[in-house]
Amino acid sequence: MSLEQREQSEREQASRVLPPTPYPEPPAGRVEARREHFLTEIDQQTRSCSDRRAPRSRERWRLVVGAAMAAGAAVVVLTADFGSSDPALNTPPASAASVELLEKAALAAATTPQTKVRTGQYSYVKTVGHTSALSETKAGEMQLLRESGAMEQWTSVDGSERTLQRKDGSDSLLPETPGRGSLNAPTYDFLAALPTDPDALLEQIRDDARKNHGAGSGSTTGPDQEAFVTIGDLLRSGVTPPDTAASLYRAAALIPGVDVVPDVVDAAGRKGIAVARTHEGERTEWIFDKSTARLLGERTVLVEDNAWGEAGTVVTSVAITNSGIVDEAGRTP
Repeated sequence: MSLEQREQSEREQASRVLPPTPYPEPPAGRVEARREHFLTEIDQQTRSCSDRRAPRSRERWRLVVGAAMAAGAAVVVLTADFGSSDPALNTPPASAASVELLEKAALAAATTPQTKVRTGQYSYVKTVGHTSALSETKAGEMQLLRESGAMEQWTSVDGSERTLQRKDGSDSLLPETPGRGSLNAPTYDFLAALPTDPDALLEQIRDDARKNHGAGSGSTTGPDQEAFVTIGDLLRSGVTPPDTAASLYRAAALIPGVDVVPDVVDAAGRKGIAVARTHEGERTEWIFDKSTARLLGERTVLVEDNAWGEAGTVVTSVAITNSGIVDEAGRTP
């Protein structure tokens, strides 16, 4: 099957699982233009690398500590360092079906009424689900423990007040105020200040990812996977300004290796379709409502056996059940 035939098949698959939506379809040529732009970037990177003779380096094995997303538990894994190879150059661009779904999600976000936000208010989010942690038994075996992901959180829109969390009916304040916010601890004002151009936004996220997960960092995640995870975290952190959310979805469409999983279920039992990316045997899925392209939640599924369990195990699954802007911490929309 040729590339054109495969992409046509993916588009037909997407049209079957995504019924007509109540907002405009992507403008003619937008989806193809985004893919052509990304393919051009890949070609330029490939030419640049082929023109430079990579320095020869010895293979070496090293032990690194990798943290599972949202699990809060460290696992010692054995990885190989083969020098200067860049996985992005060997990974295909986002599939046509995923680009189309992400564009629909972007259009849905962009047409969401803008919430008027003022100083002193809070961004509220409520989630249900579970995370997982590895624990060593007395016999020296690793045991997977499931932990509740149910939580309510109030974050000061301008970062001037401490964040309130409610778990199991108990309230607690996080030790420090968010301040100006960051990619790892965003506030509403921080999100509103992010670039609305997808290319500029992805470059900012990738720059941070390269510093912390690029070559020489000791991380096994890699910049592309970290960028995908970061965007997902930003989108479900609370209320995201419509233009920022649209840009985040379009930025995700530029990340190589992104694909679609047609039929999934979130932690609240809602059926949907997922945009996903697989990395080292784990598939990170963003779950969307099939009718509205609204983000429902996220989950991580094993696609091969590893220390966390057998293939098919849902390691983490967190669903958003409510969100909004409120006047005081502790109140709900």
